[in-house]
Amino acid sequence: MRPKKVEANRSWFDRQQFMQEVEESQSIWDMIVIGGGATGLGVALDAASRGFKTLLLEQSDFAKGTSSRSTKLVHGGVRYLAQGNVSLVYEALHERGLLLQNAPHLVKVQPFVIPSYTRWDKLLYGVGLKVYDWMAGRHRFQKTTFLSKSEVVKLLPTIEQKGLQGGIEYYDGQFDDARLAVNIAQTCAEQGGVVLNYTKVQDLLKDEKGKVAGVKAQDLESGREYQLQAKVVVNATGVFVDEVLQMDSPAQEPLIQPSQGVHVVLDSSFLGGGAALMIPKTPDGRVLFAVPWHQHVLVGTTDTPLNSHSLEPTALEEEIAFILETAGRYLSRKPTRLDVLSVFAGLRPLAASGKDTGSTKEISRSHKLMVTSSGLITITGGKWTTYRKMAEDTVDEAIKVGKLPAVPCPTAGIKIHGYAAHGSTSDHLSIYGSDAPAIRSLLNSNPALGERLHGKFPDIEAEVVWAVQNEMARTVEDVLARRLRILFLDAKAAIEMAPKVAVVMAAALGFDEVWQKKQVNAFTTLANRYLLAPYVPVTTIHN
Repeated sequence: MRPKKVEANRSWFDRQQFMQEVEESQSIWDMIVIGGGATGLGVALDAASRGFKTLLLEQSDFAKGTSSRSTKLVHGGVRYLAQGNVSLVYEALHERGLLLQNAPHLVKVQPFVIPSYTRWDKLLYGVGLKVYDWMAGRHRFQKTTFLSKSEVVKLLPTIEQKGLQGGIEYYDGQFDDARLAVNIAQTCAEQGGVVLNYTKVQDLLKDEKGKVAGVKAQDLESGREYQLQAKVVVNATGVFVDEVLQMDSPAQEPLIQPSQGVHVVLDSSFLGGGAALMIPKTPDGRVLFAVPWHQHVLVGTTDTPLNSHSLEPTALEEEIAFILETAGRYLSRKPTRLDVLSVFAGLRPLAASGKDTGSTKEISRSHKLMVTSSGLITITGGKWTTYRKMAEDTVDEAIKVGKLPAVPCPTAGIKIHGYAAHGSTSDHLSIYGSDAPAIRSLLNSNPALGERLHGKFPDIEAEVVWAVQNEMARTVEDVLARRLRILFLDAKAAIEMAPKVAVVMAAALGFDEVWQKKQVNAFTTLANRYLLAPYVPVTTIHN
């Protein structure tokens, strides 16, 4: 029977309420999804929207890992076109159009400029991007155009002009990854699904035939353990998929090869305009972007194969040097380590080819769907842009495995929570979309919440309260990293904000000063990993 959908009000997305629902549920879940990144959230939303009783479990916060550490692009992948991966590009361009259609409060059209220092490059890249336009079909954003030198300089005032011949302007999508993840979680809840962060799956449950029949999970906040039965279990844990596969079969060979991508964040003056810079070929064959993002400039990324993984990967010195050096070749003002406001690393769960080549460029970016003999479904690989299609493929397979009703996928037409037309608000609250009026109402009822968290940013205390009450933020890190994004923009400013955020959160959650101090200390330790030099704040907590 289809679960009753809930209306979007101000109390429906609540961790305690979801935990109570898990405790009181007497029936078997149709589907349990392990992993609260882009892929897992997409699967849970798809399943719930088809009417299946759905539970998602995430060991940390939503989008804590890879899904909050992208280059913030919703794109078909120009470099994949150059590699001849036409099917992946076509699929991604279609999904790019759907994302803009269904989440316009978070996804926008972004102009990119490729500067050309030879006439041949201008022709080569121009023709390739015309093909890119053609492949997008009715989902094309705007037409690719050839630019003169003066036009390039107008769009990119800080571009290195020596030897510049002209360039190409093309259009792709940009988004806020972690905020989209939160909004997808909320949309899943609106469709009747249950989503829980800070709930770790410890093992798989199996029936007498050796088939996966659920999970053993622990609420990391209370310590309580649960035996949760399900008709289907989906492993969507990104770089951690092999750990879950080994719960199923200890002898399981690794399914993925992690690849690390690093980004550095600079002041907006390094681009000086609204266009992004795309460097199509670096000395080692990679692509580099410098993209305006939340009034800063995001520069990346790298593609470094790794043999280990964690929730908090560390940028390598050679990766930082590569980004700064390469960007400096194309900018009149050369960025240095002193200019870096934040540096962060993310891991891509690339589907392994079964052959150790030592280069992630040779490993598939397409997603990979696998069903073990015990019925565990694993989905991995892919990219943020195609999360919805990955979810559709996964749930289609889950229907077969779990013998569930063959309900068609409706997500291509589902508006993501917060959906609001472009231009609905003009201030920084526009990223909340349709939730922005409720935040203003919260502010009107308590004007003291209008105090800014930091002089360099427009964010206010009301947003912290909102994140706690309506976005399931549980820690200072949740707020500053994945709700407000400050940690990824300016780690020093985030450290300075932490005490005030802790005070506001403690009041909203009913915690004491001991909790505040632990949170601030933990966040300061974490945030220093995003700086190129350690920083000790002089601020203290005030009650």
